[in-house]
Amino acid sequence: MSRKLAFKLTLALTVILVIVEGVSGIINVRTQERQLLDAMVLGADQLSRGITSATWHAMLDDHREAAYEVMETIALKQGIKRIRIFNKEGRVMFSTDPEDDEQVDKDAEACALCHASLEPLVAVDVPSRARIFRGPDRLRQLAMVTPIYNEPACSEAACHAHPESTNVLGVLDVALSLEEVDHEVAGIKWRGASVTLIHVLLIGLFIAFFSRHFVGKPIRELIEGTRAVSAMRLDHPISVPSGTELGELADSFNLMRERLKEAIGEINQFTQNLEVKVEERSAQLRVAQRSLEQSDRLASLGRLSATVAHEINNPLSGVLNLSQLMKRILTDEGIPPERLAEFRGYLDQVTRETTRVGRIVTDLLAFSRRSRPQISRADLNGIIQNTITLVAHKLELSGVEVECALDPNLPPITCDASQIRQVVMNLLLNGAEAVQGRGKIVIRTEAGGGGRSVALRVSDSGEGIPAEHLRHIFEPFFTTKEEGKGVGLGLAVVYGIVESHGGGIEVVSRVGEGTTFTVTLPVSGTGGTSEGKAGATERPHPTV
Repeated sequence: MSRKLAFKLTLALTVILVIVEGVSGIINVRTQERQLLDAMVLGADQLSRGITSATWHAMLDDHREAAYEVMETIALKQGIKRIRIFNKEGRVMFSTDPEDDEQVDKDAEACALCHASLEPLVAVDVPSRARIFRGPDRLRQLAMVTPIYNEPACSEAACHAHPESTNVLGVLDVALSLEEVDHEVAGIKWRGASVTLIHVLLIGLFIAFFSRHFVGKPIRELIEGTRAVSAMRLDHPISVPSGTELGELADSFNLMRERLKEAIGEINQFTQNLEVKVEERSAQLRVAQRSLEQSDRLASLGRLSATVAHEINNPLSGVLNLSQLMKRILTDEGIPPERLAEFRGYLDQVTRETTRVGRIVTDLLAFSRRSRPQISRADLNGIIQNTITLVAHKLELSGVEVECALDPNLPPITCDASQIRQVVMNLLLNGAEAVQGRGKIVIRTEAGGGGRSVALRVSDSGEGIPAEHLRHIFEPFFTTKEEGKGVGLGLAVVYGIVESHGGGIEVVSRVGEGTTFTVTLPVSGTGGTSEGKAGATERPHPTV
């Protein structure tokens, strides 16, 4: 762009210079040509008057041959093409050119000046009596016509019959060659063109140099500076001498560059501080999430306490009764042989009941234990069945029927079994509370995504969730339950666990028809990575 601008500036100034020099040269040539022609006209007039004076006495004495000889002699001089005399009727009385016509056309240029009006002119100024024309050789000639007046010495002479009323006796026509003038004019033109060309070249070189130095170079510096800024190289100053408009522009640009550099530095510092703060808040959120999960476990554990105690109390009561029966059978001599089979049956029942109690306690501890995520391959169907065992008695007491449609070909998933058990537990208990003892809960599992994921669907036949509440059900501490029956942590914890495993959760609910929660988990999940937990801070909009 700078080269184009400097080139355009140089070209424009050069064109202006050519025009100015050309016009000046033309005017100068024409002025000098006019001066030469004026000098020639003055010389021709003086020559004509000299011829008139030289022949005056001969003509006065009527010695025409003597006058003609004088004119013949003068015509031999260099530069004189022709001398002739013709009378007022236009008839040539004498001519140094033998081939000249005998009659002059009065309408021709030589006579038209005086005979253009009805009354011929008597006195004509010098420039008007000169004319320039081209001869047979196509060279220019200057002709000067000089009237021969009827002077008193002539009109009063005894030998002439010219009355005093006749003012002009004839015309002397002298033709001079302009070849030397034309050569001189040609030389003037050549010298003028040469001088003009030299002026244009020299001044053009100066213009090109100064345009390049004072315009092209600063603009290139500005372009390089803008490219450096666009490439975020803010340590590239523009060095343009001050004191000019481009220098002021460069100073302003450098100031802008420095301020931009400072602003970017502040932005980078702010970004670093922001990243540190985000990392701190993310760590706090992860801690809060773990606390939230533990709080939900404890809340769920509290709701399970009565059911689990009753669930444990039943087999313990049976063990106590069986132990009393076995005590009655046992005597001091040992076990009677006829009752040995009965004793062994009671002992098998004790073993089964104590094993049942141990399994319940183990599952309860696994549910409430607060530990780091333990990622392993797990069977989702087994987790679901194990969780149903924990709450089976409570669901039975609540009159809730649980129907399972588990896919037997479901692939194992990579997950934290304790956290997935908590997801199933929360969905089951929420479904039981929604049914309120007058319906059933259907649990389905199926493979999807070409075997890359599994889906868990928990459907209840409860009252459903209103549309205005669906957008908020995964928010912490949001609940539609009566005061004292829930704190709104269950679904928030479910969402966080599912997100930390790289899965997703959707809900579909219609008032009066029920609600279906769909949990999708990858077969090879994130396993509670930090990225997944960080993503749990945003709540999706459930599908209605």
